[in-house]
Amino acid sequence: MEIGLYTFGDLAPGRRGPEAARRRLDEVVAAAKLADEAGLAVFGVGEHHRADYAISAPAVVLGAIAAVTRSIRLSSAVTILSSDDPVRVFEAFSTVDLLSGGRAEIMAGRGAFVESFPLFGLALEDYEELFEEKLELLLKIVAEERVSWRGRHRPALADREIAPRPIGDLPVWIAAGGTPASAVRAGRLGLPLNLADIGVEPLRFKPFIDLYRQTSEAAGHGPGRVALSAHCAVGRDGAAIRAAFLPHYADYFRHNLPQRDAGPTIGEAEFARLSRPEGALFVGSPAEIVDKILYGHALFGHERFTAQIDIGGQPFAMVAETIERLAVDVLPEVRKALA
Repeated sequence: MEIGLYTFGDLAPGRRGPEAARRRLDEVVAAAKLADEAGLAVFGVGEHHRADYAISAPAVVLGAIAAVTRSIRLSSAVTILSSDDPVRVFEAFSTVDLLSGGRAEIMAGRGAFVESFPLFGLALEDYEELFEEKLELLLKIVAEERVSWRGRHRPALADREIAPRPIGDLPVWIAAGGTPASAVRAGRLGLPLNLADIGVEPLRFKPFIDLYRQTSEAAGHGPGRVALSAHCAVGRDGAAIRAAFLPHYADYFRHNLPQRDAGPTIGEAEFARLSRPEGALFVGSPAEIVDKILYGHALFGHERFTAQIDIGGQPFAMVAETIERLAVDVLPEVRKALA
C-alpha cells in the first residue's frame, strides 16, 4: 500500500490576493519536501481557476517541488484535461519528469469545477466529448514520438514531433468520482483508476470498483490498479483533531465548493456521520485512520491511498502534523496488517 498526499492550495476565507497565494504556495512546497523526507509515496497538486485557490498551473508547482525532493512521485490531482491541450499537458509533465529524474505522472479527469470551460472558450455541452477526444490524443502522444491525429475540438496533427520525452514511462491515471462510464473507460483502456471519495460511504463504491476490474480483465489488461483519495487530517488525539478540523471543513463547504458562498452546508451531526469508521472522512487518531484504510482495502483491494491535506486553508502546523502521523504511525501499521 502506498500512502500519499494531494492539495489544491486552498486559501482560508478572508485571505485572498497575491500575498496569501504566495504564502500558500510556499507551504505546499514545504509540505511536499516534508512528505518526501518522511518517506511517503506520492504528492499530487490540483488545479482550479478561481481566487480561493492558489494553484491553477500544477506543472509549474510540481517543477518547484521537483527541485527540493528526491524520491516522492509527483502527480497532478487532477489535470482538467477537457479544458486543456493534450500536447501542452504532455510537454509540461514530461518536463517535470526530466526535472525530477523520472518521477512525474498525470492524473487526468473532467473536474467537478467547470470555471475553466468558459475561461478557455469551451462549451459545457461538450463536457463528455472533450474528455474522450483529448484523452485519446494524450495517450497517443505518450505512446508515440511523432503523432498523426484528427479530432473535432482541436486542430489536426500530421506526423508532428512532440518533445521533450520523459525519462521512461509517463503514467496516466484516470481520476473519477464514481460514475459507471468512468469505470468502464479506465478499464477498457487499461489505465489505473483513482477514485475520489469526498462524501459518500466507501461501501457504495464497491460496485464501481468491481465494474472497473471486470472491464479491465475483459479487455486483457489484468485487474488494473486502484487508488482511493479522501479528505484527511490526523492527530495524536482523535477527538482533538476532529474539533480542530471541523471549522476548516465547514469553511471548505461554505466557500470552496463549486457554488461559492452558498451558506453553511455541514454541521456537527453530519461531520460526525462522515467521520465514523465506515464514513468518507479520514479524520482522527493514527489508529482510527489505520482502521479506515484497512476497511477500505477490504472493500476495494486498492494499492494507493492519497490524503487531501489542507482543506479550508488549514494552518501549516496542522498539515505538517498530518504528514508526520501518516508517515510515522499510519503507514507502518497499514503495511504490517497487509503483509
